[in-house]
Amino acid sequence: MTHAQRFRDIYEECYPRVLAYATSLVGRQVGEDITSETFTVAWRRVRDVPQPALPWLLGVARNLVRELRRRDSRQYDIAAAEARRISSGAGAGAHVGDVAADVTDRAAALQALAGLSDADRELLTLIAWHGLSAKQAARVLRCSTATLTVRLHRARRRLEKALGPVSAALADDTGSAPPAHTPRRTDRNGAFT
Repeated sequence: MTHAQRFRDIYEECYPRVLAYATSLVGRQVGEDITSETFTVAWRRVRDVPQPALPWLLGVARNLVRELRRRDSRQYDIAAAEARRISSGAGAGAHVGDVAADVTDRAAALQALAGLSDADRELLTLIAWHGLSAKQAARVLRCSTATLTVRLHRARRRLEKALGPVSAALADDTGSAPPAHTPRRTDRNGAFT
């Protein structure tokens, strides 16, 4: 396989997920620029790109975002709704249920997520929305898998605590109480089931 073919395969497989990750960090417009720069680095270093390529690419994208933030010396908001839309586009229509409950749950989750630290948000979205394993997320965040597992456990606990008051506030706004809060189950990668 030539380098051009290998790069094309990596690009076709990983572009949407790198874009979703970059967008979740810096918004759509800047996210597209970061994604473009990420694949420029991948093209120049195609021999160094490991299998699977996604964690390596997300690490490159993360470093580019950090460089951008240092250079501009300002913070960017996470575009959580855009990342969710991009990430969940494939499964649209697969789940039919109580739309109002789904909207309320989503609003509560986004509001609770917005109340967490940047580090907790990034960790939780890498696992739950971007579907990385703990080992892959650890590679992106440049820490050991054991450290990531501890951080993930703590971030999930903080998210659960944040969900309680948010759900209650949403119930007050809608005038109806939501069903008793049952902690949502997660699979081994941290995605809600």
